[in-house]
Amino acid sequence: MGDIHTYATARQIAAAIRSRQVSPVEVLDACLARIDAVNGQVNAVIWRNDEQAREAAKAAADAVVRVEPDELPPFHGVPIPIKDLTPVAGWPVTYGSWAVPDKPSDESELIVAAFRKGGFVLTGRTNTPEFGPITAAENDRYGISRNPWNLDRTPGGSSGGAAAATAAGMFAVAHANDGGGSIRIPASCCGLVGLKVSRGRVPTLVNSWEGGAVEGVVTRDVADTAAILDLTCGPDRGQWYNAPAPDRPFLAEVGAEPGRLRIGLLEQAPFGLPMDPVCVAAAREAASAFERLGHTVAPASLDVSDEFLQAFLNVVNSGLADYDADWDRVEPHIRANRAAAQSVDSLTYVRSVHELQRFSRRLVARWGSEFDILVSPTMTIEPPRAGEILAAVHSGADGGGPALQVFQMAALTSGFNMSGQPAISLPTHQSAAGIPIGVQLVAGPWEEATLLRAASQLEAALPWADRRPPL
Repeated sequence: MGDIHTYATARQIAAAIRSRQVSPVEVLDACLARIDAVNGQVNAVIWRNDEQAREAAKAAADAVVRVEPDELPPFHGVPIPIKDLTPVAGWPVTYGSWAVPDKPSDESELIVAAFRKGGFVLTGRTNTPEFGPITAAENDRYGISRNPWNLDRTPGGSSGGAAAATAAGMFAVAHANDGGGSIRIPASCCGLVGLKVSRGRVPTLVNSWEGGAVEGVVTRDVADTAAILDLTCGPDRGQWYNAPAPDRPFLAEVGAEPGRLRIGLLEQAPFGLPMDPVCVAAAREAASAFERLGHTVAPASLDVSDEFLQAFLNVVNSGLADYDADWDRVEPHIRANRAAAQSVDSLTYVRSVHELQRFSRRLVARWGSEFDILVSPTMTIEPPRAGEILAAVHSGADGGGPALQVFQMAALTSGFNMSGQPAISLPTHQSAAGIPIGVQLVAGPWEEATLLRAASQLEAALPWADRRPPL
């Protein structure tokens, strides 16, 4: 890609294209060559549209010649893959399942249109667990995705293929989505930035999981995350629920002074789950950095009830209603989840939704009263072994509920999907073996601006840009 490094950010690549240092065709060729070189090791990209992508890159190159640089969209010519849970008109979407045929979709999810409007070149699909409910990109159809930092470990999930492709240098950014941690968990495992936006912030065709499932990306830095949010955010007149419009572009919040914040430090997991010492150390390191920056830090706790967990599972399992699948061909854990959903009557489902709303009201009241930002590890454990989670759910070791590793990986993330709060995972820490350990920052409802200011401060205090996986 000329002078553009394999690990450049999307904004850096776009700037090089606008200044004609490199053409979109060269960028895509380098992207595809990198996929050829390393995807066999990590199994992140599971479907390719090279010819279509080359046509789009050629059209983008022609536009660079015809159009003034400041008239080009912000990510003109930058390749981006789409996760295999998200429809793209004319592309197959299999949801990581043998139960779904390879037929082209009739419509695109709204974020896909936003990516195209922003100038991205849509390039292939990334791996995901079947229908997305577990925390590792592992399925029977496409196999096991691996972590570029350590091929014996998982890149997380459900956006694990997206994170592995980005961490491995195939892409500068990848599409992802998050219903219980599926952006933040892979970002933590793979040393990336992963923002889960507020409920209703990024428009979607339907409010999946009661609006707890949101669209987004995994990136290498906070600025890319903010700039892409500017591209994809609403409001949207056709959506039932919208987050309030921001006061100014989210990119303007990166590097902006956040004021003196009250930081809550969470060092214990709910349900009495043990926490790996390295995960606690990561959160403490981030809290200490915030103290040095002039913020105040105090201990915080997170209590989650059994009633919340069951209500959450009822809502998550109900999402299987949206799929046209041959249910005799799905993996055992999906079959069990669907049976669980079918056993919940409509009145019980409504009670579950009301329980989640009551939980959310109690939770969000703490922001602005006890603290402004909550800091925690993103996960309670280091990334598990690759293949371990799929084996657990196939063997029935989950006992009808989430596998232990799934629970351990999502215990600190999933509650904020139901409360609708913005939360971001930052790759500020590493284990002694060099595996990334993410830190999660959580802000109050609709407060992405505050979150991005704090995240960019922490990025400057505990930088990660020079870290590279050994792949």
